[in-house]
Amino acid sequence: MATLPELKVTVFSDYICPFCYVGHHRLLRLRDSYDLKINWCFLEIHPETSALGEPIASLEYPSEQWQRMVANLKRIASEENIPLAELNFITNSKDALLLAEATKICGREKFYALHEKLFYAYFVDSKNIGDQGILRTLATDCGVDEKIIESAWSDEQFNKRLLDNFNAARQFEVQSVPSFVFGKNVLTGVVSEPEFRLAAVKALEAA
Repeated sequence: MATLPELKVTVFSDYICPFCYVGHHRLLRLRDSYDLKINWCFLEIHPETSALGEPIASLEYPSEQWQRMVANLKRIASEENIPLAELNFITNSKDALLLAEATKICGREKFYALHEKLFYAYFVDSKNIGDQGILRTLATDCGVDEKIIESAWSDEQFNKRLLDNFNAARQFEVQSVPSFVFGKNVLTGVVSEPEFRLAAVKALEAA
């Protein structure tokens, strides 16, 4: 069996961003052709939001813009067969991002198990992933040790990682999520699977 070529991608993402959720599904399909090495760089997009959760209206999007965005999201999710519940609240994502960063210590398997659960919990089960109790349960279900879970919110190194992610985003001139970095090429927003595959080919050709 032939060895798949290694493909390195940096992704700037947040677990409460619906297009990050969709982009995550599309990007991982490249595993059929590449040995994907993804550097997940988490960025907190709504630090002003309460971890208790707030109505979507608190984002203060113009009504027509929000309706277009939701319609586009629903269309994509339907076409891609990606499960998606009605978006009716927003929450603070910082504790979820810190937990994901801490779980990287546990290795690829446990990280991806939690990574998937965080997206699914928010966008399918409508759970408040700003709640540390919910986050603790999700991580425990993935086999993450209690000490790692606790360290996510008490060890300053993980806050530093979020700051490092922010600085890396500035370096790539990334201003929004999701953004996907293939070599020197940055793709932002709703990226189709064919666009991902073309960017992969170009990145390997330029390497």
